[in-house]
Amino acid sequence: METIATRAVIIGGGIAGLYTAKVLSEFYREVLLIDKDKFPNNPAHRKGTPQAFHPHRFTQRGKVITDRLFPGFEKDLLAQGGLSSLHRKMHHMNPYGSMEAKFPRDDVKFSRAVLEWVIREHVKTLSNVRLLPETDGVGLLTNDDQTRVTGVSVRRRDGRGEGEPIAADLVVDTSGRSSKLAAWLKDGGYDVPKPDLLKVNLGYSTRRYRVPDDQVALIKEWDTINISGHVMPNCFTGVLSFIENQVVEVALYKPGGVYPPTDIKGYEEALSQLPSPLIASILQNLEPLTPPRAYRVPYLHRYQFSKMERWPKGLLVLGDAYCIFDPIFGQGMTVAAMEAEVLASCLREQQLHPHPQFEQQVLQKFEGVIEPAWWLNCAADLRCEGVEYIASEPLHGIQFGQQYMDLFLKELTIKQDFKHYGLYWGVNTLSLSPHAIFNSQMITATLHASAEGMKLLEEFSNPKEEASEQHWEQLVPTFSQAYYEPLSNINK
Repeated sequence: METIATRAVIIGGGIAGLYTAKVLSEFYREVLLIDKDKFPNNPAHRKGTPQAFHPHRFTQRGKVITDRLFPGFEKDLLAQGGLSSLHRKMHHMNPYGSMEAKFPRDDVKFSRAVLEWVIREHVKTLSNVRLLPETDGVGLLTNDDQTRVTGVSVRRRDGRGEGEPIAADLVVDTSGRSSKLAAWLKDGGYDVPKPDLLKVNLGYSTRRYRVPDDQVALIKEWDTINISGHVMPNCFTGVLSFIENQVVEVALYKPGGVYPPTDIKGYEEALSQLPSPLIASILQNLEPLTPPRAYRVPYLHRYQFSKMERWPKGLLVLGDAYCIFDPIFGQGMTVAAMEAEVLASCLREQQLHPHPQFEQQVLQKFEGVIEPAWWLNCAADLRCEGVEYIASEPLHGIQFGQQYMDLFLKELTIKQDFKHYGLYWGVNTLSLSPHAIFNSQMITATLHASAEGMKLLEEFSNPKEEASEQHWEQLVPTFSQAYYEPLSNINK
């Protein structure tokens, strides 16, 4: 495929930036990936990713896209000590009971440091991609009337090149929650709408443990244990997962400003108070590797870049710089992967049929990816006391959506219905469109299955007319189905 322009510059060398570099390498003669950190020579945490110590995972959707972009990446994870999850047990406890099953797919589990290192090593093999570490993006370069971004101004951390200009045909901001893009656009005379905010005040405390050689049977038995803290008031959610090289990570988590302890004694006490003793009993046989480490997220944001009347040519943004998701749901990397795939499709279309508003079209398509993940995040976190939503418009359908999803989960848990649990899990991990459970047939069957459902039916239906398919599907947003795999592909 012929390239369409000379140079693209990416601000931010994390996972989203690496995805973007791979995509742009097929369309630009030169791709520069700049990051403020020094890239480690082996799997290690970077200062610019304070969340890296805490659990990271792909949804199945994220894995599928990553394998398309970087074929064989899971073999590299295995070479770094990663573990296959195939046929290992998952245990998920929710307010209505527990679901336990063996993991059906051959996925490889990892830490953030290992994943990022593996993908970066793939990107480094691309002949037209150059990494510029220890380099800050300090501003955008534009033409005289500021209608086009012509590059980026950078500062080298070694003291060279204060405000050094780097020309580019396209600049993509993937710098995450530290992004300065909104401020740069305002400085350029652009009217940037206030972002939607979900004030979650959430806190993590994560500790790592080593599995002794005489306990390796645990690795073959277990994959993930998730104990929901919603079962009991003032209780944390606990998640145990096996990563690479006989290491286990355990995270305690809660939104609403009630932060899990970071001292060892308090952490162990909080583990003992989880509504199930399963995690605490496993940890009795493991060796602590680290003290608990904290991570705090005061709010999640969703910028409304696609709604701006004016947007400069030659500029795009994706990943956490556009929208931040609750890390506990593991959707952030998947959304970035989906956005990268959308970008590749848009660039191919632009080659064949150039459009003058290309960048705005891309941002609008990114919204189709972001919207369901954001809505699902809000639906989950707004159940917690102390969480607040601040936006110019209310979330459409959130009241019905929350109650219906709770009822859906309750029914399938009581019945141990693994088929529908697969749908519920697929929607919440972005493998399936929300339409998989928010369709009139599924809604009607769920509501008619219990007295609680009939009460919800009465509350949200029109007593003067029979509830139609259109009625039920108007109760929640009409999420685009264009960005999702067929169910048959996801289950492979």
